[in-house]
Order: sequence, then C-alpha cells, then structure tokens
Amino acid sequence: MKNSRKLCVGLAAIATTLAGGAFAQVVTPIVETKSGKVQGLEEGGVDAFLGIRYAAPPTGELRFQPPQTPEAWSGIGDATGMGAPCMQLYTPSGPNETDLTRQMQGIFPTATEAKIDNEDCLFLNVWTPDASSGKRPVMVWFHGGGYAYGSGGWPAYNGRNLAEKGDVVVVTVNHRLNAFGYLNLADKFGDDFAASGNVGNLDLVRSLEWVRDNIAAFGGDPGNVTIMGESGGGSKVSHLMAMPSAKGLFHKAVVQSGPGVTSGKPDEAASFAEDILEAAGVSTVDELRTLPAEELLIAVRKATPPNSGFGRGPSLGPIADGTILPRDPFVPAAPEQSRGIPLMIGYNKDEMTLFVASQPWFGRIDEAQLAGMSAMMGPDAVAAVAAYRKMHPDYSPSHIAANAMGARFVQGTYLLADQQSRTATAPVYVYRLTWETPVGGGVLKSPHTLDIPLMFDNAVESAALVGTGDDPAKMAEMMSDAWISFAKTGTPSSDLLPEWKPYSAKSRMVMELDLEPRVVDDPEASIRTIGK
Repeated sequence: MKNSRKLCVGLAAIATTLAGGAFAQVVTPIVETKSGKVQGLEEGGVDAFLGIRYAAPPTGELRFQPPQTPEAWSGIGDATGMGAPCMQLYTPSGPNETDLTRQMQGIFPTATEAKIDNEDCLFLNVWTPDASSGKRPVMVWFHGGGYAYGSGGWPAYNGRNLAEKGDVVVVTVNHRLNAFGYLNLADKFGDDFAASGNVGNLDLVRSLEWVRDNIAAFGGDPGNVTIMGESGGGSKVSHLMAMPSAKGLFHKAVVQSGPGVTSGKPDEAASFAEDILEAAGVSTVDELRTLPAEELLIAVRKATPPNSGFGRGPSLGPIADGTILPRDPFVPAAPEQSRGIPLMIGYNKDEMTLFVASQPWFGRIDEAQLAGMSAMMGPDAVAAVAAYRKMHPDYSPSHIAANAMGARFVQGTYLLADQQSRTATAPVYVYRLTWETPVGGGVLKSPHTLDIPLMFDNAVESAALVGTGDDPAKMAEMMSDAWISFAKTGTPSSDLLPEWKPYSAKSRMVMELDLEPRVVDDPEASIRTIGK
C-alpha cells in the first residue's frame, strides 16, 4: 500500500517538476486516533506525525490539575509541525558565548525554545516506517533539561533515523515543567490541588496511555513499549517505574545519565511553593489561575536562592506524596511493580565537562587550586579527586575537578542498578560511554548528552557535538543497534559489541562503549564506594 502511494506521489512530483513547478512534500496516510484524524509529512520515507495533542490544554481551570483527555476534533488534524515547548526555566550553567556552545544550540535549542514556549504544550511526535501497516516495537523518549526546560522537539531527538534503521516506532513527548508541572499547592489550597506537585509526571503517564490507545494505528505494538530518557529524562523514567498509575503502560526501561533514586519531599516543596506565590503576589485560587505564565516564571526566579541547582537549594520536581508516588523510587529498595521490567542504565565518562568547560576557571587551575577546590567541597570530593587522579593520571586538574563534580552520576547509576538487580526478575544492563568526542579540540572528552545522537543514530545531524568521519559513525551504528535490540528483545546487542552480560550487585559487569568496546567488572568501584 505504501509503495503504491509513493509511486503515485512520485509520478505526480515528476510531472510537476517537468512542468516547471516545485517539488511537493509527500503526505502520510491519514490516521484515526481516539480523538480524531491526523495527517503529517514523510521525512525521507518515514511517516512523521508531529505535534499531536495527547491531553487537553492545561490552562485556566486545568492549570495545576491532572491531565485530561483532549476534546475530539472534526476534519483532519494537522501533524506537520512540532507542538509548542512547555514553559522554559532555562538558566545557562556558564558563559554562553563560545562558537561551540552556539553550535550546540542547533541540536539542543534551549535558548530558542524560551522564545516560543507556551503553557498549552501537551503534544507528542511519532515517527513510523509505515503508518498503514505493521506491529512494531515502540520507543518512547522523555526529554532532558531536568524538570525545568527542554522538549521532545529538540533536533537531537529526531526519531526518523532510529525508526527507519530499527523498523520501530519512535515517540517523543512534551510535558509540563518547573512550576507548571511541580508546584506543590496542596497545603496552600487544599485537596483540589492534591496532585499539583506531580502533574508533570502525570502528563508522562497520560502520554503512555495515549500510546496504549493509539499507537497500533501508526504501525506500533502497544504490548511492546520501551521508555527512555537522558538526564532529567532518565529521572523521569526512574520515577515512572515507581508510579502505580504507570504500571502496565511500558515493558522495558532505559535510564541515561539521570538515575532518579530519590524524590522531593512534600513539606519542602510546599515551603518553596509558598515562597513562589509570595513573590508572585498570589493569595487566592482565582489569582493563581489567571496569573500570566511569564509572571509565574519570574516569581520562581525571584524565590530561588542564588547558586541553586545540581542538588543545591530548593527545586521543582516530582515529590514522594504517598499517593501518586508512594515513596522514593529506589530507596530503600527498587519498586516492586517494576521487578519484571528489563532495565538498561548508564552514564558518560566525563559528564560535567558540558557544564563547566565554559567557566572562567576551566583550563586554568593547577594541582594546588584543585586541592583547595575539593577541600571546600568536603571529604567526599577530596576522595573523588584522589580516585580520579589515580584513574586518569593524564587528565588536567580542570578535568579531574569536572569528574569529581560528576561523581553523583556514577554513584546514582550504580545505586539504582544495585537496587533493581537485587529484587528484579528481569535483567539489568549497565554501560559506561568512554568514547571521546573530538569537537573543540577534545576538551569535552565524554560529556553529558554525548550518548543521545549516537543511540538515536543522528551522528551526521549532530556533528556539532560528535564531530565527523568514521569514528562517530561507528559509535552511532553500535549504540543504535544496542538500543533497538533492547527495545525488541530486552537484550542489548550489536555485531560491533561483545556479549553484553547482565549486571548484578555480586558481578558488576559494565559495557564500556568505545571504538573497541569491552565488558569490565566494576570499573569505578573507587567512586561507587565513596562515603560507604
């Protein structure tokens, strides 16, 4: 059916071209969802349906409320362009003036999205090899940016290549962020706002319900859904593994550089919400519902203490409220409801260089200054510096400092993997990305986000981060192979990889992803055990 459609459209396009007209884009089949029909455009032979509404606009009476089913529409809904990103609370981690950081904006457009964000933001995107037939594995991606910014529309997340290569359906999701998704108003305004501290995560559940109810019409299998995410997206996956409302909506999970071991505490979140409301001049429900969205973001910035972030100071994110999220996701143990969920989890060797390479001190400190910095950060930082100096004797003091700052990625990954493997009936697979990007003269090494264009098979499109040539192409082939295999079978594999052995607390086997990949046993034990 699809081939005949392509032939007809192709002949028409040729005729138009011969007549001196423009070459028209190819439309997708019309797909019937539970709320109405949608039609998108092909992207290089893959059917792309962009900006599909999966929940009602969370505005007015629905602001700070759980997501609702969207109203049905008549006619054919437009699915040719991305939906609006959610309200953004992006704060650069350092000077954003270098050529490299500007180039990164092409694949992670944080600054641009702050110009076009909208409170009406509950949209998702679907890429499928053929919407007219098939029953393919589904790979659902939850974006990074913590719980503050980001969207499923970032170019690095484009699902076209992954869908074509793996014969899978790829879905990316927007959801409510920062104060719009995680402002705990239960103490201030009562039971009507009991869910307000977690509605951003309830949006994710709603998107998975949409997948369950609609993805078969796009050629996907609702019985084989893998959820994936990096950074904040990894934390979102971790939390969904522990949310009762998400049980049964997915069958495999991938956590990339974002282990969500614990959650916010309701009382602390309520106190921060009070500060935000005071900064906004809001004291009634009516004022809350009519406050302009931008003014709420301004109030959040006013109420946030200086130097907050990366675990310092109050923040906006999911809370363990005892109901929507019964407890911290992986403390004191892994969630019982996800014991049968195969898990792949990992991190990158030099996570923090992405955040600190633009700082004035980076590349300028010596060993004495490194010792002073670590002493100010406390005994765990001193231990991390010593361990990383032994692990990487060729690293500069700046790179050792960055590694020490990123030790939390390592420790959280192994803690979550240990907890899951102790009680799970399904396997756990752990990776460590050690391949280093050549961009910027190699200054970033293996930074945060480097895994994304590789597992999405978007190396060519993301040359600003991964560089060009055979090496990033090989890494993309290897990693996208493994992610696709995991989505299909629950086991990550590739002809470019050795056998990937499952992880356990007794045998911490880790796949080191590099041009010459290898399986190693507990490669960062000295970091994993700090403070124990």
